[in-house]
Amino acid sequence: MSQKLSISSVKNGQDCSDKERGVVLFIALIALVVMSLAAVALIRSVDTNTMIAGNLGFKQSATVSADSGVETAISWITNNQSAVTGDSATNGYYATSTGDFKALVNASAAMATGAGITAGRDSSGNMINYIVQRMCKHLGASDSSHCLYGPPGDRTDSFGNCDVTNCLPDAASDSLMYRVTVKVTGPKNTVSYTQAFVY
Repeated sequence: MSQKLSISSVKNGQDCSDKERGVVLFIALIALVVMSLAAVALIRSVDTNTMIAGNLGFKQSATVSADSGVETAISWITNNQSAVTGDSATNGYYATSTGDFKALVNASAAMATGAGITAGRDSSGNMINYIVQRMCKHLGASDSSHCLYGPPGDRTDSFGNCDVTNCLPDAASDSLMYRVTVKVTGPKNTVSYTQAFVY
């Protein structure tokens, strides 16, 4: 009887070890699949973060390039004071503040000029366009009844605020305000709009 027990116990031991080997292989395959999915998720996360960082870099570059558009607009205003009473769409100038600035800058904007800019494009590949809007309700001569004026240059306080309905009364000593809208389109179609009020 002792021999039969030992033979049956050996057979039972072999059956258990065969079953255990199959379960371990199955668990190892599941662990391998989970690790593969985690690796794919990590790679996608890194790619997404790199793309976001790149987009932010292009956006910042476009915003910095907008300064060239503002400087070009200020130069145009300074050199063309006799032509500010009427529109000059070819130069990106509008004598009234009415109208959608985005539609205007997309349709009939002037190209920026200056150091390092060729045909409106700077050395970073950004296309710089701008429009200038005189802050008046009507075409023609400007006066305080329908135009915004900034404080005079020698004013030291901060009380020079006004709006279109309540402008500063002394138009002769104050500077007429202009709104400059600059659209910068980056090399990867990054678009940045910047506005500046100058007087």
